[in-house]
Amino acid sequence: MSNPAAPLHRDTPLILSVSGVTKSFDGFKAIDDLNFYLEEGELRTVIGPNGAGKSTFMDILTGRTRPDTGSVIFHEQNGRDYNLAKLREFEINRLGIGRKFQTPSIYKSHTVYDNLVLSLDHPRGVLAALRYRESASDRERIMEVLQLIRLENRKDELAGSLSHGQKQWLEIGMLLAQNPRILLIDEPAAGMSDEETERTGELLLSLEKKHSLVVIEHDMEFIRQIARKVTVLHQGHVLKDGSFESVKSDPRVIEVYLGRQGKKTAQAND
Repeated sequence: MSNPAAPLHRDTPLILSVSGVTKSFDGFKAIDDLNFYLEEGELRTVIGPNGAGKSTFMDILTGRTRPDTGSVIFHEQNGRDYNLAKLREFEINRLGIGRKFQTPSIYKSHTVYDNLVLSLDHPRGVLAALRYRESASDRERIMEVLQLIRLENRKDELAGSLSHGQKQWLEIGMLLAQNPRILLIDEPAAGMSDEETERTGELLLSLEKKHSLVVIEHDMEFIRQIARKVTVLHQGHVLKDGSFESVKSDPRVIEVYLGRQGKKTAQAND
């Protein structure tokens, strides 16, 4: 799985290098010469209009879709580079790249605690599950995650009884239980109350520097809360990279995205 011919960015803090990536579906370019670079411990927010290529981008990073051209290099801590474009989904997951979709995917009929147990970074399979015995370090890790996602008081309750926001936090916790290096999070604030949205922002900010995060989101107030560096995608490529304020004031971003967002808000309020 190693890619010794890809020493690009070797002496930089980068953990992910996406270079010259394209992807077409039936002649339509969903991704068009995309270049994207993520540093170790960075929290990056990705925005863009519908059809900008955000979901396809996430699919490429996780192996659900293979790019037609270009490279997607994951820089390991041991100095090895892996071209994710040549790996399968489970191989990418084992490298420490986890994805959270917009709709929570949890085990509703199991307790919050057991959801985290089932997500621990241990060998998978029926036999492994039957032989598993919880260790002190496992319990310590689970309690640490529970405190981080603020569900320690709900650990013995069924996950299905949680509010929408709490289910989102639990799924983030399930990813954290796997000790990922990169977290890919799709619209975490969707459907949340204002209080849940704020607490979600606090959670993601607390993960900065401990993990590398790519967060796709549409809620501009939420983005304002968590934004360090914002990447704007449009027609499958990067339109703008920069701070929240620089992105918000960019005429091109206003034209293709923020202007449309404002119209939608106005129509919703009519």
